[in-house]
Amino acid sequence: MSQERLGEALGLTFQQVQKYERGVNRVGASRLFDLSRVLDVPISFFFDDMPDSLTNSFGMASSRKAVGALEQQDGFSDDTLNRRETLELVRAYYRITDPAIRKRFFDLIKSMAPPEA
Repeated sequence: MSQERLGEALGLTFQQVQKYERGVNRVGASRLFDLSRVLDVPISFFFDDMPDSLTNSFGMASSRKAVGALEQQDGFSDDTLNRRETLELVRAYYRITDPAIRKRFFDLIKSMAPPEA
């Protein structure tokens, strides 16, 4: 897939895609999620080459285990994380520019969820 086609699928210019590829711009979690959906790969694909020494510093035996744990946390499956509703919610959340309001919204949503087991 060309940078131009990838950019179109992500709603970006090919120059922005080049900046991600070269490491000029940081790839945030929501953009990583977008990339995984457009490229039709699991998010863990982007962590396959992560050295175990790095993941061990976070108490995980391997990068796959770390990503798998994130995907299974709180009963969420890969399917839940890949739903359009999830992506839209995350995007809307990060469009809230005031950190105090974003924190209040986060606390409100947590208060509405059933207690963690």
